[in-house]
Amino acid sequence: MSLLSRLRLPRPTSLPVLAVLVGLAACAPQVSGPSLGSREPLQEPPRSRIALLLPLSGPQAPLGTAMEQAAELALFERGNRTVDFLPMNTGGTTSGAAEAARRAAAAGVRVIVGPLTASETSAASGPARAARIPVLAFTNDSAQAGPGVWTLGVTPAQQVRRVMGAAQSAGAQRFALVAPDGAFGRALAAAMRAEASTWNLQDPVIVLHAARASPASVAQDLATRAPGGLDAVMLGSTGAAARAMAAALAPAGLTNPAPRILGHALWAQDDSLGQEVALQGALFAAPDPRARATFDARYEGAFSERPPRLAGVAYDAAGVATRVVLTPRGQAGPNTGEVFDGVDGPIRLQPNGIVQRGLALFSVEAMGEPRMVEAAPQPGGAGS
Repeated sequence: MSLLSRLRLPRPTSLPVLAVLVGLAACAPQVSGPSLGSREPLQEPPRSRIALLLPLSGPQAPLGTAMEQAAELALFERGNRTVDFLPMNTGGTTSGAAEAARRAAAAGVRVIVGPLTASETSAASGPARAARIPVLAFTNDSAQAGPGVWTLGVTPAQQVRRVMGAAQSAGAQRFALVAPDGAFGRALAAAMRAEASTWNLQDPVIVLHAARASPASVAQDLATRAPGGLDAVMLGSTGAAARAMAAALAPAGLTNPAPRILGHALWAQDDSLGQEVALQGALFAAPDPRARATFDARYEGAFSERPPRLAGVAYDAAGVATRVVLTPRGQAGPNTGEVFDGVDGPIRLQPNGIVQRGLALFSVEAMGEPRMVEAAPQPGGAGS
């Protein structure tokens, strides 16, 4: 039984066209259906193929299956029978992703949705670009983005831009980052430096520390590097580590006034942060949970199970790809700036591979879940 035949949901209206991909997608051939009858053969409408590069075997196979189901849900809700999804197994490896991309090109697909990780995206991008097939990858590593390749995960840069913009609107000019020295911390640092440069602010103070470093010593290092004080400090840690780091700032001398503490989207799933007084009122950017809840309910109604978080990214990517291949060539250009209302907030794809995303703004509360203080703006607009 196909995935589509298992669905029992109404079909909503079509979502806005994201025409930034249409030019590339139109370069790939369309596949005509077989003739019917012997006297006056009838032709099926040309079918558009979209490849789904997923880990359908190996340790990530359950996730791959859930993401395939989310993609099929997106296609079903658009109610078009001229689009075919071709699931292609990457095995969760870079070699598997590269081979899947080559097979997708040979099959005449017009868009590739996936693969899952940054390394797989890097491997698949070469064959896809050679065949002029656009890629909508699931990773949040914006370093993989470029002409013809878009990364649809919520990136550190998107989070930093949103929360720094909010802090600057409130008067912050001197920023700092304290984060564990890993891929995520380095991505936050690069994003903060880029945003400070864009806004002509002084260079932010960046302190990347060992995972088990003493919060007191890290905070003292930060205070030493910022003798004039700071307006806002972003913490790249989570949970108990974030609470301990926030508590260490004032004893290190970062007072008069105390800097505003900023966070990131991982804080949205942690209702313990408000237990630390120093974190109460801290700001962070994350997707609006209301859109996610609506998607979760539809997915659970269709498949009788709760979706993993990455299923939402697959749903969005599949929806964008479906809308792109249904847009007639020449009807829209790459600079129309249309917005897609995704599971994790509105997104706009730019011709250079950049994905702009609208994120909501949240405040850490003393008790319970964080409170949303600003809704997600339209990507590229004020506040995004």
